Amino acid sequence: MIVKILNYGDEDNRKFIEYGISELSSDQKNYLIVNLDEETSINDDLLVIKMYFESKLYPFQSDVAKVRLDDYIAREELEMAMFLSSFLEDM
Repeated sequence: MIVKILNYGDEDNRKFIEYGISELSSDQKNYLIVNLDEETSINDDLLVIKMYFESKLYPFQSDVAKVRLDDYIAREELEMAMFLSSFLEDM
């Protein structure tokens, strides 16, 4: 599984991150679509998950994140990959 952040920012006064997940089987994609609470869709062969955050929990809000954004993006991609891997263990 490969997780990449496709987009992030503000939408309708809410913070969001949109993740693209590749290299999943059809069964894994279907399982995640059915069982995740977040917005999900399939774009070509990519599973797209859009998560909304309260401002205080948004990972890119700090001044340090703004200076070292690439590091924060990489960490967020790893954290999502770990979350999804553990979620798929219940499959």
